[in-house]
Amino acid sequence: MAQSRSIVLASTSNYRRALLARLRVEFECAAPQVAESVEPGETPATAALRLAVLKARAVAPRFAGALIVGSDQVASCDGVRLGKPGHRANAIRQLEHLSGKVAEFATAVCVLDAATGVLLSRLVPCRVTFRPLGRAQIEAYVDREQPYDCAGSAKSEGLGIALLARIETDDPTSLVGLPLIALTELLAEAGLPVLA
Repeated sequence: MAQSRSIVLASTSNYRRALLARLRVEFECAAPQVAESVEPGETPATAALRLAVLKARAVAPRFAGALIVGSDQVASCDGVRLGKPGHRANAIRQLEHLSGKVAEFATAVCVLDAATGVLLSRLVPCRVTFRPLGRAQIEAYVDREQPYDCAGSAKSEGLGIALLARIETDDPTSLVGLPLIALTELLAEAGLPVLA
């Protein structure tokens, strides 16, 4: 049966693309081209929601009639924001900071109906407890996985799971960057149930 509405993922992230593909819906990706910076005084949760909506709204004018999926994640530990490390030295520094601590990952997802302007959104928090990590373990991990495009430098869907003691969330895909349980609920609310 043909899908009744087109879906556009407002992201060029390979991780989000792979996650959305799990739902076996047809979709295309579009770069939102927005500044992904946290504003002064903004909490991680507020920033994640604002940026998810900003991305969806930036893409919507190019896809009249589509359902636009926006998502963003803001990670922090001890009040310090954890961005993508970008290179080896930063990844090692991040993981040394995270050793034995709890990191908070605020992941937001929204569905914007470009035809009506109706916006639906959810925030899915995730608490990640890191094991106490030695420098040799950190370097071995970083050199094997090279997690330079991953906030917090630990890819839970890969070898990074060995760095973690606990993941607490209602949706395990939220940690990877696109909460699929929430997204299936939002798509259904928008009139496009995944299992119709």
